[in-house]
Amino acid sequence: MDILWISLAYTLGLMVSFVNLPPLIGYLGVGFVLSGFNLHAGDLLHELAHVGVLLLLFTVGLKLRLKGLLQPEVWAAGGLHFVVISCLFTLGLAGLGFVWQPAFFLAAGLAFSSTVLAAKVLEEKRELDSFHGRVTMGVLIFQDLIAVVLMALLGAGSVSPWAILIVAVIFLRPLLHYLFALSGHDELLLLFGVVLALAGSWLFETVGLSSELGAIALGALLAGHKRGDELADLLWSVKEVFLVAFFVEVGLAGLPNLESVLGSLGLLLILPLKAILFFAFFIMANLRARNAFLAALGLCSYSEFALITARVGVDSGVLPASSLSALALTVALSFMLAAPLNRFGHGLFERFERSLRRFEKTSRHPDHQPISLGSARVLIFGMGRTGGAAYELLREEGETVVGLDSDPVKLERCRAEGYRVLYGDAEDPELWTDLRLDDVELILLTMPELEAKLRSLTQLNKRGYRGVVAASSYFSEDNEALSQAGVSLLFNPFSGAGERLARLGLDALSKNNQVNNAE
Repeated sequence: MDILWISLAYTLGLMVSFVNLPPLIGYLGVGFVLSGFNLHAGDLLHELAHVGVLLLLFTVGLKLRLKGLLQPEVWAAGGLHFVVISCLFTLGLAGLGFVWQPAFFLAAGLAFSSTVLAAKVLEEKRELDSFHGRVTMGVLIFQDLIAVVLMALLGAGSVSPWAILIVAVIFLRPLLHYLFALSGHDELLLLFGVVLALAGSWLFETVGLSSELGAIALGALLAGHKRGDELADLLWSVKEVFLVAFFVEVGLAGLPNLESVLGSLGLLLILPLKAILFFAFFIMANLRARNAFLAALGLCSYSEFALITARVGVDSGVLPASSLSALALTVALSFMLAAPLNRFGHGLFERFERSLRRFEKTSRHPDHQPISLGSARVLIFGMGRTGGAAYELLREEGETVVGLDSDPVKLERCRAEGYRVLYGDAEDPELWTDLRLDDVELILLTMPELEAKLRSLTQLNKRGYRGVVAASSYFSEDNEALSQAGVSLLFNPFSGAGERLARLGLDALSKNNQVNNAE
């Protein structure tokens, strides 16, 4: 049976990728196909799905910042949205004949958005560290904390009195950092991350708390570590394979009857209301329209938590058994809708930008971006390893340089090195509209994402920028797209490193020969 669902997942995932849709839509389809033939997966599917979720949330924890959870756009907008949506759904379900208590818990599940889907989409687009990515994940983690309380009230698990001692894991941070340093760079480091994710899950589950919250918490203990990105990259392909099982499992809850299908479609029609309210509350929290729109789009889904509340309700007899399959279809359909919408989110905002920006407040925004770069002659977009190395060399050559990046951790690190860096999102059209480039003669695009470079080039072309634009290219298939978009100079760090090493070797060989000849 396992080889069947794995083979089907590959086949359907490949098919949907041909039409530029995320493969996860194909994985969801596998579950419904198997349900249609009354086939059931074994325990392996559930175990793999659970591990995939834990690894994903552990990597989210690696990028978690407590300061971000305390921002009003997270706790105020997220909390207000939960109250409004859960109340609306409770009233609606009560009107359909549900008793108020099961109606409330089911409504609470529907008020949440999918952490797994949002984290996966943001990570695929390398936007977890962007402003809207941080807001999205902050709201989702805030929702997870609410979910822990609701799970305890619902009786899905009994929280142990010893749970209060879970705060003691904070004191493990120095030990974990020490083990991190000992783990090297290869399979030991990968195993270190897997062990921590599973250990956090087991520890929290033992005291009656959410295992998913445990994975996030252990990852958060390593947040800000200088090698955190390296560990996240190692876990990437591993968790991707496991997450295939998660999406297959969502579709395996069973095919709903006609009544359930109609109910599911009705809930799907209400889904835009969640996004609209999120956008409104983010605007009220003083976010710019672009980040409010992208964050709301990331939260425009139903959560797998709705399946958990429904299962508990069915087991206790307060909900009909058909509600579980109906909700499984609702969650799956919301994934199928949200995944492509998020993938093309930047383009959608550009299309409706004029209308959406009318809702912005006129006061200074927390996601404010620079207008002036001072007297800088060189602008570097992306202050990772490549951008940082370029900044250092240009500074040594006496050039006036400024760096832009959307990741606050990178900005803090660069400022500690004495670099002049500012917050700026290269994929934000508003940045390119307002940014003064009069004195900038050279722009280096060192972001890892091809889409971010192409969007930057599009904006530069619109402005008629005449300076030199150089870009790093990590894959040969990207070279043509970047050249056509107007890049003046392309550089492949990998092949370039080989050339530099060979030249250094030849120089050393020449000097060695000169010394030998002199002797």
